[in-house]
Amino acid sequence: MNLLYRFFNDSPLFCKRSVFILVALLWLCNTARAQEGTEEEKDSTVSELVSLDEVLVSAVRVTAQSPVTFSNLDKKDIAPRNLGQDIPVLMNYLPSVVTTSDAGAGVGYTGIRVRGSDATRVNVTINGIPYNDSESHGTFWVNMPDFASSVENLQLQRGVGTSTNGAGAFGASLNLLTDAVSEEASGEISSSYGSFNTRKHTVKFSTGKLNDHFEMAGRLSVIRSDGYIDRASSDLKSYFLQGAYVSDKTLIKALVFGGHEITYQAWNGVDAETLEDNRTFNSAGMYEDENGNTRFYDNEIDNYKQDHAQLHWNQKISDYWSTNLAFHYTYGRGYFEQYRPDASFSEYGLNPIPQGNDTINSTDLIRRKWLDNDFYGTTFSAHYEKDRMDFIVGGAWNKYEGDHFGEIIWARYASQSGIRDRYYDDFSVKTDFNVFAKVNYQLSEHWNLFGDLQYRTIRYKANGVQEDFVDDRFNFFNPKMGVTYILNPKHNFYFSYARAGREPNRNDYEEGNPRPEYLNDFELGWRYLSGSRVKLNVNAYYMRYKDQLVLTGELNDVGAPIRENSGDSYRIGLEADATVYLSDRWIIRPNIALSDNRNVDFVFRRDGELQHLGNTNIAFSPKVVGGNMLTFLPVDNLQLSLLSKYVGKQYMGNIDAESSELDDYFINDFNVQYEIKTNTLFKSIVLNGLVNNIFDVKYESNGYFYTYDDDTVNPGSVTTVEGAGYYPQAGINFLVGATLRF
Repeated sequence: MNLLYRFFNDSPLFCKRSVFILVALLWLCNTARAQEGTEEEKDSTVSELVSLDEVLVSAVRVTAQSPVTFSNLDKKDIAPRNLGQDIPVLMNYLPSVVTTSDAGAGVGYTGIRVRGSDATRVNVTINGIPYNDSESHGTFWVNMPDFASSVENLQLQRGVGTSTNGAGAFGASLNLLTDAVSEEASGEISSSYGSFNTRKHTVKFSTGKLNDHFEMAGRLSVIRSDGYIDRASSDLKSYFLQGAYVSDKTLIKALVFGGHEITYQAWNGVDAETLEDNRTFNSAGMYEDENGNTRFYDNEIDNYKQDHAQLHWNQKISDYWSTNLAFHYTYGRGYFEQYRPDASFSEYGLNPIPQGNDTINSTDLIRRKWLDNDFYGTTFSAHYEKDRMDFIVGGAWNKYEGDHFGEIIWARYASQSGIRDRYYDDFSVKTDFNVFAKVNYQLSEHWNLFGDLQYRTIRYKANGVQEDFVDDRFNFFNPKMGVTYILNPKHNFYFSYARAGREPNRNDYEEGNPRPEYLNDFELGWRYLSGSRVKLNVNAYYMRYKDQLVLTGELNDVGAPIRENSGDSYRIGLEADATVYLSDRWIIRPNIALSDNRNVDFVFRRDGELQHLGNTNIAFSPKVVGGNMLTFLPVDNLQLSLLSKYVGKQYMGNIDAESSELDDYFINDFNVQYEIKTNTLFKSIVLNGLVNNIFDVKYESNGYFYTYDDDTVNPGSVTTVEGAGYYPQAGINFLVGATLRF
């Protein structure tokens, strides 16, 4: 892979060499291609191949006959805006979704919340394989830049959803299906450029089906951006390669994909005063030199590589039975580097240095905190479908092995430290096993029953957490059941109940003695479909939590959000989304989510005394989230879209403090796509443009809130001091791109 990275290291070299090689390869593929069928035959074949690929995710996905609240997004929806921004940003206009970006422009570290639940509580799978980090439960899309270019479609299930693999879903589950097997040879070369010196270069190819059975496909991508925030740069590289064997009864797919990210840290945010005077200020790496001048360390970076391998085997045994078996392996390694002025020797296990009559007890130093981890396992399922019965039984076994260690790579006063010494050296091992069985049964013409039972067991061993050895076991039984009433082909109604249990993550242990959390989720919905012109979904939900691990608003010393058990809490809401074809030229896709999210009888220590605050708002849970996509098709192959997003006021803490308020915001983006059909070497040329935040709104989509006790404000008493930080997002900015399709 180092050769590939060097190949893409220079953008001009990338453009010239990749264009030449890909054109030559695709010219040979095209000249050797068998005679093409009619357009109808090709569309039918593509549909069959996509359906065949979708068996890989059938065990974790649902359909309109299931009593689960969900939204789908396919590659046609993603393509017009796929100009370098991360998957969370591309999902921004789905119901109840709120997204944010540390660098302020959607490239680099990005985050997503669904129904107020942060990314650690959104279960993510890729082809049914868990993607969330086993320890932190987080999803770091920066490790797989431009992965959207290899996604066939995705499904976002809100609430608990159906049983899936990996950590339990407490706000939503997101599963992605990678590119389907292609019938025809094809290729793409795409490049984009935009504000903040953002640029993306992507090369894709597929051999099409060779000898009616085999296909190879791949992608290479480079994304770079200076970021909206000062020095919040991103240098991202990724690859994707798959091989497939297809027959009437067998699908075998082998995939390898991954990425390498180097991003300058931007997790500090800014305080309210700086927000007014200097929105793009970034304090990361800041220090004073010996002359008292403020400087910034030039390598205050996050540097991480992640490689994934998946092997899938789907076998149709009979007209009614099919099986899925998958093996996977992920290797991640990297570090973040920081300049630490005046660091205490004792924090790093160093001895004081006598110097005459004085003693040196601190030093300026540069440290690296490393992660080196392996994640591997298997998923399996069997599917039976006949007449009124649709039954799936399956499960997964996964193991995570992680090393956490720190190195001092430079120090002004080194004390007894030596090269490659580790000032901490911790490990963790986590095993996760689950089995599930789910059934959809058509009781009659109008009634459909759904049942889903899952048992999940986890063992987590770690040291370095609270300076003690942790060896915890968790066992969760997660039942789900529901009913769908089909009034007629236009209307169906559903009701479901789901229970989920979930273990704490590593950060939770580092902050205290966390308890597992539990959720009872009730969903009531109505789906309306009127031909191909109107589609409407309306649902209400009530999510009741026990010991929910809610965000406190604070960050730890590496920028990760801190959570704590909140006792009893709930989320109750109403969601609606629609797709309406106003005419052959106009399409509107509005959505709205109204909710109330509360900690019940919340207790907080303020000014040295416990105070009962009653039912307080849960942090980062706006009461109103709305979106809309208005699309105009003035002529064939031209698409113009106005995309709007409103996020209501939210609190960044759980005590309803005014200083923790994050203002509401309403932003609008404009998107254009034009496809030029050609009869030359290229099948088509696609031109894309995206203007984000067209009204140049100054807004912050994320932040943090903290409190601490201070006994110096009023001598003799304790005063609780509050503070907040904010992550500003970019004003008006643009991205433009072109794709050449072969």
